[in-house]
Amino acid sequence: AYNSVKMALEVGFRHIDTAQIYGNEEQVGQAIKDSNIPRSEIFLTTKVWNNKLNKSDFIPSVKKSLEKLQVDSVDLLLVHWPSPANDEPM
Repeated sequence: AYNSVKMALEVGFRHIDTAQIYGNEEQVGQAIKDSNIPRSEIFLTTKVWNNKLNKSDFIPSVKKSLEKLQVDSVDLLLVHWPSPANDEPM
């Protein structure tokens, strides 16, 4: 993931899409950091996995993603896909 994201940024890509379940947020974050491209020029998307949609896990999981990505925010945060097993209201 690190090399792919780093090379993509070097050739002009500016939208990076990752997800908690991919297990590569740390590598993606490091590649973004190492690229020296201003964060404001990169559109960053990540996704929350469906077992983290409950009230007690959602915010901590997002904070963990931000930590791994080494950013203060993402431009688009998605639910990876909804799961009826996690219908606890937020």
